[in-house]
Amino acid sequence: MTAILGISAFYHDSAAALLVDGHIVAAAQEERFTRKKHDARFPVQAVEYCLTEGGLSAADLDYVGFYEKPLSHFDRLLETWLGFAPSGFRAFRMGLPVWLQQKLHMPRELRNGIGEG
Repeated sequence: MTAILGISAFYHDSAAALLVDGHIVAAAQEERFTRKKHDARFPVQAVEYCLTEGGLSAADLDYVGFYEKPLSHFDRLLETWLGFAPSGFRAFRMGLPVWLQQKLHMPRELRNGIGEG
């Protein structure tokens, strides 16, 4: 059995999906549980739902996938911020701390969100 958990987070409409042996077992958006439209937080409840529906725990997962490559996204943001300098400085100043504290450390964020397994 191969179990894959897919996660979309930290942008609008965070969600999780579980595939077992190539078949979709469960999928849910976090806003379904939080009732917060376009919830961007880590989809803790959507992950729990998917694992429960699949009868699995975090330890049973073979792979966890994330919807984007954070370093590639960060590189594009830096190019944009620098391309609009100095007018882009405000966006740079506001966005950089979030990237340095959270988004560049996605493996850690994923482990914290679903448990070590």
